[in-house]
Amino acid sequence: MYQCTGEDDMNPETMICGLLDKADIVLNGNRAWDIQVHNPALYSRVLRFGTLGLGESYMEGWWDCEALDEMICRALRAGLESRLPSSIPEVIMTAAHALCNLQTRSRAGIVARRHYDLDNALFEEMLGATMNYSCGYWKDAATLDEAQNAKMELICRKLKLAGGESVLDIGCGWGGLAMYMARNYNVNVTGITLSKEQLAWARSHDPDGLVSWELLDYRSLGESLRGPYDKLVSVGMFEHVGRKNYAAFMRHTHDVLKKEGLFLLHSIGGAAGRTGADPWMNRYIFPNGALPSLSSLANALDRRYIMED
Repeated sequence: MYQCTGEDDMNPETMICGLLDKADIVLNGNRAWDIQVHNPALYSRVLRFGTLGLGESYMEGWWDCEALDEMICRALRAGLESRLPSSIPEVIMTAAHALCNLQTRSRAGIVARRHYDLDNALFEEMLGATMNYSCGYWKDAATLDEAQNAKMELICRKLKLAGGESVLDIGCGWGGLAMYMARNYNVNVTGITLSKEQLAWARSHDPDGLVSWELLDYRSLGESLRGPYDKLVSVGMFEHVGRKNYAAFMRHTHDVLKKEGLFLLHSIGGAAGRTGADPWMNRYIFPNGALPSLSSLANALDRRYIMED
């Protein structure tokens, strides 16, 4: 087991050890969530390349951990990613988000092809029966499926769904929420996605045609789908929109919503002034994704929507 001595604060191993101590993670410790180091070059690599260096060094066998999920949970709760010095990839990603529109119409399909168009069997194993890819609502739930069903029910209540209403699900994924709304609330739902694999899965699991499924970018709303819709919902898609497109997103959605309609927008959020651009996430998970802040959302909502909840 490695123990921090406080000597030579600039030593990469000492610095990493000090960071991990805030999350009660020990280098080469004997608990399931402790990190086992197999290559001492790990420390300088993490300091230089941040989360990208940490993730790629794990892929290359430089370190491992018996309870990887517990270790990551502890690291996130302690905010370790924000305590690391800015890495070269992070600086590049931040500049790219600030200077360029990484989520133009022509680039919007990148994340669909590289992430969502993977084998659906992978997502079936990971997401459970509901095929929901956003957080569950765990207040009274004991299992993943219970938490996801509770989340969908909460969304329906917030939307105040009434039988016969028209609903547009923007970024509908594998269609779990869209089918839940149509089946349990007798509403007419249209679901749009940019992923061909998601679309194929949704259609194959909707034999009765409860939902109208479309392969469509939100910027085509008003052209291909004119509405107007009584309700709009978007869950876990807004992270792919990008700050330079927030105003356009709000404009296109507003154009297809009835005057007194409701729009429920569910997204992971980030602190103001941060793009949420993480080099590891960008390369291996969600290319070009960024987390919205409340201030950036407020500016885009202005003169179009009234934030009620």
